[in-house]
Amino acid sequence: MEILYSVGYLVMMVAIFYFLLIKPQQKMQKKRTDMINSLRVDDKVVTVGGIIGIVTEINDDSVWLEVSDGVDIEVKKSGIAALANDNNADK
Repeated sequence: MEILYSVGYLVMMVAIFYFLLIKPQQKMQKKRTDMINSLRVDDKVVTVGGIIGIVTEINDDSVWLEVSDGVDIEVKKSGIAALANDNNADK
């Protein structure tokens, strides 16, 4: 009977970790992946480093951002943190 309680506690702990830590992380990762895959030219984005720019070109694993008039930089897609309009970075 004590083994059943031990197994029950173990199962309960795994379930708690799954629903409090793993599931929300998977949901956030899916949302981020969807955002990166839906990038379009002329989208205003914020990089992980805090640079705000407008997407001018999209390649397989990178994007070109116009950060100032005539100044374009290439950034890996994984370096895009968010769309600027989603987090009010343009205010």
